[in-house]
Amino acid sequence: MHALTPASVRSSFVNVSTRERSALVIPTDLDGNDWDRLDYFGWRDPKTPLLGFVVAEIDGKPVGLQLRQAEQPTRSRPQCSWCADVTLPNDVVFFAARRAGKAGRAGNTVGTLLCANFECSRNVRRLDPPAYLGHDAAAARDRRIEGLRAHVDSFFRDLRDGA
Repeated sequence: MHALTPASVRSSFVNVSTRERSALVIPTDLDGNDWDRLDYFGWRDPKTPLLGFVVAEIDGKPVGLQLRQAEQPTRSRPQCSWCADVTLPNDVVFFAARRAGKAGRAGNTVGTLLCANFECSRNVRRLDPPAYLGHDAAAARDRRIEGLRAHVDSFFRDLRDGA
């Protein structure tokens, strides 16, 4: 992922109003990120704990989405839809996001299960122990990274372009 600036983050959001976009609290430590190891950039605002914000590169440009966490916890220990990490090193919660444009203004949303604090990029880069003799752990990690990128891309395109 390319490095983001506060201005590029703020202008990237497609499913928020102009007022919501201007009120976004963007992390101040953007320079401290290892952008080469991020497949998307996500954060939570401590002042609005049920909101999550994610920015991904779609067609070479940053696209941002605001997500809202469900107030009710899930009944079981779910698996993240993006990183599909089976070891569950962190909490996974249900988020809903408004679609962009007219569909979003009409109230259309899409929901998904995600790592609560957007740890997916770290999860897929772990080198797990070999599952069996001859198992290529590095190749498995590379497949997880590609899978994460495909899931993120599909979700963002659906919200941005879907009706």
